[in-house]
Amino acid sequence: MNVYDYTVKDVKGNDVSLSEYAGKVLLIVNTATKCGFTPQYTELVECYNEFKDRGFEILDFPCNQFGQQAPGSSEEIHTACIADWAITFPQFSKIDVNGENADPLYKYLTSNTTFGGFKGAAALVLGPIVKKMDKDYKNNGNIKWNFTKFLINREGEIVARFEPTDDMKDVRKAIEEQL
Repeated sequence: MNVYDYTVKDVKGNDVSLSEYAGKVLLIVNTATKCGFTPQYTELVECYNEFKDRGFEILDFPCNQFGQQAPGSSEEIHTACIADWAITFPQFSKIDVNGENADPLYKYLTSNTTFGGFKGAAALVLGPIVKKMDKDYKNNGNIKWNFTKFLINREGEIVARFEPTDDMKDVRKAIEEQL
């Protein structure tokens, strides 16, 4: 299996087969509009604008599981993201990325990757918060917070996972290597 085997919902609730993105390099991201990491949208938009003509797509999945930081409907979130960050990459319906109701795509992504650890000063804040939610958080692939990113190669295979505290320069470099 690979990501092309999954179907997700767009912001209006319509099915979208990820096979539509076959042959492209993908960055799959769970996002939130009211998160301390939300300014990463600026860097994501810059990456997208730089690489989209070379076969790159960002697939944005809002998620409200971490601190209730993605309030509103999928369409309200989408409208805000266009207005506030000028996103033009595909954004999908709000989903759960962990737990019983996790979207099947995210079950696949998290069961085939491991947590890479938090970096920098944010680790001091996030570590204790995440530990309260999941005592064994360091030893499983569950999503720990908003703006976790998965890099997918042109064959639909996961090639890297980036935690929200990873430097976007590292994400950009990995994207360039796949392109």
